[in-house]
Amino acid sequence: MDSLKELFTTKKMNQVVLVILFSIYLIMGYKMPESVASMIDTTYGKVAVILMALVLFVKCHPVLGVLGFLVAYQLLTQSSVTTGSYALRKYAPTEEKKYSTLTEYNQFPYTLEQEVVKKMGPINNYESSISNSYSFNPVLDDTYNAAPIS
Repeated sequence: MDSLKELFTTKKMNQVVLVILFSIYLIMGYKMPESVASMIDTTYGKVAVILMALVLFVKCHPVLGVLGFLVAYQLLTQSSVTTGSYALRKYAPTEEKKYSTLTEYNQFPYTLEQEVVKKMGPINNYESSISNSYSFNPVLDDTYNAAPIS
């Protein structure tokens, strides 16, 4: 209780004002303007907001530090929703999601055709056909005076 009395001294009225402003911001849930959201939703903006919250937590009253973290979280989430980066992260398909979907579609059962082909004997290649002696002689049909291919 002494900690809260210490907060309301005249030396720390700026911290009291910040506590009041942070509380109003969190309770009312104001919409974030697009221009502010576009600045916060960058890497540098996020780092700056987190650093400010850490400085508030270290240098000021603990109540103000906790409210600072809550406001920082609210700022980061609202800025990502306002700029649309939240929707892109949540709903846009990534390569991993696309690959997993395609592998689901490519899983099919062992078919009858595959089974029949597997049971068939191997096809003779050229070397083995030369060594075999066949019992027939090929007969060339009438070429009607056509020139040979070779």
